[in-house]
Amino acid sequence: MNYSTTNLRNVGIIGHSGSGKTSLTEAILYFTSMVDRLGTIEEGNTVSDYDTEEKKRKISISTTIQPCKWKDTKINLIDMPGYFDFVGEKIQGLKAADIALIVLSATGNIHVGTEKSWNYTTKEKIPKAFYINKLDKENMDFEGTLNKLKERYGASVVPVQYPIGKEENFKGVINVISSKATIFNDKTHKVEVKEVPNELLDEVNECKNMIVEAVAETDEKLLEKYFDEGTLSEKDIYEGLMAGTAKGEIVPVMCGSAIKAIGIETFLEDIVQWFPSPAETKKIEASDGINKNNIEINCNEKEPFSALVFKTIIDPFIGRLSLFKVTSGVLNEESSIYNSTKDKKEKVGKLYFLRGKQQIQTDRVISGDIGAVSKLQYTFTGDTLCDLKRKILLENIDFPKANMTMAALPKSKNDEDKMFYALDKLVEEDPTIYISRDLENAETLISGMGDIHLEVIANRVKNKFGTEIVLDSPKIPYRETIKSISKVQGKHKKQSGGHGQYGDVFIKFEPNKNSEFEFVNNIVGGVVPKQYIPAVEEGILECMKKGVLAEYPVIGIKATIYDGSYHSVDSSEMAFKIAASIAFKKGIKEAKPTLLEPIMRLEVISSEEYMGDIIGDINRKRGKILGMEQEANNLERIVAEVPQAEILNYSTDLRSITQGMGEFSLSFERYDEILDPIEVEKVLSSKNKI
Repeated sequence: MNYSTTNLRNVGIIGHSGSGKTSLTEAILYFTSMVDRLGTIEEGNTVSDYDTEEKKRKISISTTIQPCKWKDTKINLIDMPGYFDFVGEKIQGLKAADIALIVLSATGNIHVGTEKSWNYTTKEKIPKAFYINKLDKENMDFEGTLNKLKERYGASVVPVQYPIGKEENFKGVINVISSKATIFNDKTHKVEVKEVPNELLDEVNECKNMIVEAVAETDEKLLEKYFDEGTLSEKDIYEGLMAGTAKGEIVPVMCGSAIKAIGIETFLEDIVQWFPSPAETKKIEASDGINKNNIEINCNEKEPFSALVFKTIIDPFIGRLSLFKVTSGVLNEESSIYNSTKDKKEKVGKLYFLRGKQQIQTDRVISGDIGAVSKLQYTFTGDTLCDLKRKILLENIDFPKANMTMAALPKSKNDEDKMFYALDKLVEEDPTIYISRDLENAETLISGMGDIHLEVIANRVKNKFGTEIVLDSPKIPYRETIKSISKVQGKHKKQSGGHGQYGDVFIKFEPNKNSEFEFVNNIVGGVVPKQYIPAVEEGILECMKKGVLAEYPVIGIKATIYDGSYHSVDSSEMAFKIAASIAFKKGIKEAKPTLLEPIMRLEVISSEEYMGDIIGDINRKRGKILGMEQEANNLERIVAEVPQAEILNYSTDLRSITQGMGEFSLSFERYDEILDPIEVEKVLSSKNKI
């Protein structure tokens, strides 16, 4: 069947982990005959969660696209992870969505994932709706959950569906606008359309009044008509609901049971009836590729082609697969396009629609639709693809910075080269991964969004690329310095036949807070010839790479050469270099050497209720609170300084304290002396074990 942009729906399914997003996706695929059996998370046979890690952990890890059709409408379900570590996947998926469906359990509580989904979609101005799930379970409360949503998010939250029955007696859903009830028959396993039960008429009429009032508030003509006639026609309601939802002025609420597929037909009818199409959402902003002027792109098939690559999949066998949403025009197979982000031409081969891991070949992808293309040479996530005749640049994708780092070690020498290749490929796939090399400690560092994220990365290296890595805590880059002044002689004299070796220096070592190292030449009268002075400095610099306490680099010293002697035959640069090293080792030991640790600037944003626990935790970590600031949305910001050694796992700690609602950033501030003798002993002991 051929589709137009107006009968496309791109629905991003988000929410708290475990709320039933993948089960809802599976139920819709089953109900629309895209699959012949209803998969479950427990059995590990859903279309969305096909990855080995997803089956093992029973959570979604990657965003997947699941196209289906209902009547004359193509619906692209974008199933996204709810677990916090995989926020990058959610950000990618929402770039392709025209409306976000926030799924939540009917527990009567607003969970962290619900709150984060609301905040992010509001910030990005993405239209949204709620789906209250699991109404067949014990202690589920539709009314209580609806009231919590209205209390938390305001009058724009309106119920467009109402449940029939509760818990084990939950059997159907009412379409509030059309006043039709769809009831699931346990015996025939079919859906029956009936009138609204008499005992629910008052509740349904109350919900309809909420919808009419909300719709009327979004449009002056509708408001005038509502005042004149006291109500609105069904046609007016649907049109106003679509427009109000697209503008973010109305947030409809639907309901059902994904696991039992109850309410799915009513849900699909609403998707078709009033979910906004790509043509009806906000204008797409771009910049002109030539003059860099801001322009607006119309999402229709008559415009020149443009698309945003929102996700990349790396397959060890077929290579790079680029997932894109067409923002204007049409992309045909076997065509030439332009990557305006990289300023490169690309050749398009075969085009696909994806359904989970299945690739469905197509000859074209129209405006508003989601497709995939393999083996583009220069294209990565966030890139703009466009027609050569109209070069534009779409807004890139902004990913959060990684907040947890581990050292990655190849399990064997044979795994080393494979490890670097695999990690590079995973970075292409997941922009929230950051790989760096700690040259000082000879470690490869992997940074990600949390401990589960890093574990999944390690397992994917094994499952996808056949190589094994071991994750370990990264080594802390401690330093050594001195606290007092010393004056020492370093003398190197050696005679072994022929030319001997002779170098003699007197050096003063003292603390230097202004720079890592300062060298001063105070030689008078040529007692040490000028040509040997650079060798003295070089000898000290080489020794500074390994201190006298635990062989950590030495910083913050001033070395002044003020006296010495030489031999006209036996002196050489090497001899003076050795003399300087002798002086260094002696002088540093006599100048009260001490250990320094890296101090990080920590900024935490969270709600006021968690601030006491956050401050207490920072104090236990030997941290120092610098200040607090009020933020928007009843949030507070804490600024503190904390030793790096104490916050290697802060991502996990903060999540535990704030139930996942806290956010933080880290940056290096300076080095400070370790004053606690117990901490000093810990560092020295750990160094001796290496």
